[in-house]
Amino acid sequence: MSRPVVGIIGNSYLTNDQYPTHAGGTMNSDAVANVSNCLPLLIPADPRYVDVAELLEVCDGFLLTGGRPNVHPEEYGEPATDAHGEFDRARDAITLPLVRACVERGQPFLGICRGFQEVNVAMGGTLYPEIRDLPGRMNHRMPPDGTLEEKFALRHVVKLTEGGVFHRLFGASEVMTNTLHGQGIKTVGKGVVIDGHAPDGTPEAIYIQNAPGFTLSVQWHPEWDAANDPVSRPLFQAFGDAVRAWSAGAMPTPVRQSA
Repeated sequence: MSRPVVGIIGNSYLTNDQYPTHAGGTMNSDAVANVSNCLPLLIPADPRYVDVAELLEVCDGFLLTGGRPNVHPEEYGEPATDAHGEFDRARDAITLPLVRACVERGQPFLGICRGFQEVNVAMGGTLYPEIRDLPGRMNHRMPPDGTLEEKFALRHVVKLTEGGVFHRLFGASEVMTNTLHGQGIKTVGKGVVIDGHAPDGTPEAIYIQNAPGFTLSVQWHPEWDAANDPVSRPLFQAFGDAVRAWSAGAMPTPVRQSA
């Protein structure tokens, strides 16, 4: 039997500073193919080439990846500043309505880093442009130097809601994660449940309350070493199970705080 298809949201780049490309990290494809056991399909996230209705028919689930550009603050009613960094309005135009459509349909998605932030904005929430500038917050950004192993190394604890969705998934109330982000949730969107926090209070794990499908999203990068990491592996396995259920036509179960 063919594997169900997971659409991996791609990012726009300039190769050699002049050649436009759409690309995705191979670790995303590896996690989808070898841990979720689904077929990874890279999506050029640009409304000139694809539309949400097509994607919903072609793909069984979606991986909302991280990326250097941030969600444009106009999407949550704020003006852009230098602190907001780079933007990708084409990706905004695809992912934000895609998230809302998936929530309504029960079609599964997994949000990572920027994808985590997209889910909150899609549901009407807002973002801080720079977490490390807030009083009492730590620097969550990727270390500027070092190997990939050093940059993706586990750096802080995420404390999960006792008895919550992520607690039940991981079998632990605290997990260790990496951290490679600058922005973070300011106000939560409609239905967004914060189910895990970093030690400084930064939201790290969310889902959509009573959504008829898999809506888990995390602020860290679980795609790194997903097959071996004790936190990443069950997350991608659960996502794969949800995608297979959707592909088979099974009715999704609403995501709630308690079993």
